[in-house]
Amino acid sequence: MILTLTGLPGAGKSTIAKLLSERLQIPWYSMGDLRGKLARERGLSIDELNALGETEAFTDKDVDAYQTKLGKEQDNFIVDGRLSWHFIPHSFKIFLDINEDEAARRIFSAAKQGLRKDEKPYGSVEEVKKRVKSRIASDQKRYQKYYGLTYLDRRHYHLVIDTTDLTPAQIVERVLDRLTKQGYSFAA
Repeated sequence: MILTLTGLPGAGKSTIAKLLSERLQIPWYSMGDLRGKLARERGLSIDELNALGETEAFTDKDVDAYQTKLGKEQDNFIVDGRLSWHFIPHSFKIFLDINEDEAARRIFSAAKQGLRKDEKPYGSVEEVKKRVKSRIASDQKRYQKYYGLTYLDRRHYHLVIDTTDLTPAQIVERVLDRLTKQGYSFAA
């Protein structure tokens, strides 16, 4: 079983991937963490790396090749990343949605706690909302340019969950419930 999680910034991709990894006792790979490391190694924020990616394909292509290889060589893992569903087409694809106000609040809170090391500090929740809109636009521009697709089309996914008013535990239970209904087996 391979699970791919994507979704909007602040929807909880990393949190849910980590919890599912622990619950299912399978490895978790974060393409966001990999891209964040790539940004930090170059002295850039994630938003600056994304802007660079609009003209330099390596910022996406290296990570995309890595996850394609994972999907071909391994089984029983979770990966969170914007295009993981595309590069691992035989995965169970999950999209996490969220209201933009709640997303901005979550990101701002995580940044204040020092949990978002690849992002420049935010002055306010409103600033987060502006940067998130810019990030989504940059993602869309790059993915359209390099792959001719959008990750925002919910038809790509087996399961779409609006995380706005749900706890991480509730989200995990919804995922596990759907997997069970789809015939996947795992130790509960």
